[in-house]
Amino acid sequence: MASDFEIDDREFQKFFRKLERAGKEKDLSKEIKLWFEALGFELLDLIQDEIIKKGIVDTRLLLNSFDKGGEGGIWESKDKGLSLEVGTNLSYAKMVNDGHWTTKEGVAQRFVPGEWKGDRFEYQKSAKTGMILKRQWIEGRHYWESAIEAFEPIFGKSLEKNLQKWMDKII
Repeated sequence: MASDFEIDDREFQKFFRKLERAGKEKDLSKEIKLWFEALGFELLDLIQDEIIKKGIVDTRLLLNSFDKGGEGGIWESKDKGLSLEVGTNLSYAKMVNDGHWTTKEGVAQRFVPGEWKGDRFEYQKSAKTGMILKRQWIEGRHYWESAIEAFEPIFGKSLEKNLQKWMDKII
């Protein structure tokens, strides 16, 4: 038993032409780029919040490195492909997040220059005093994963809301 089935795709083609025109529209493209950049700031704020919440900040270098144009920071925004890269170039940021050994493999201990101020040790590169660290594993604080977990629902809601707004402009 054969059945004839015909699809009229004129409405789909009309819709896709509107989408294509909207993609080339400078105002909409600019709006999407601004939205995407705002999401980047939102993620940076969440990362900084997690660093503070987990009590990681000492010199504030790590905290301040997660900022657009921050010292040691990464912030890359590409236009057409909508790519936003957020992060830091600080070498120890990954160690603080993931965990690390206090000494290299095969090294039982190492000297860290600095001085104790009350119950806090302050690293000072040229100090003659300091402390000896024995090899041990320092558990990571996982601030990055916590921030991403908090960011995912924010991103989803924002995308849904804005897609609807952009679709309403197109149609």
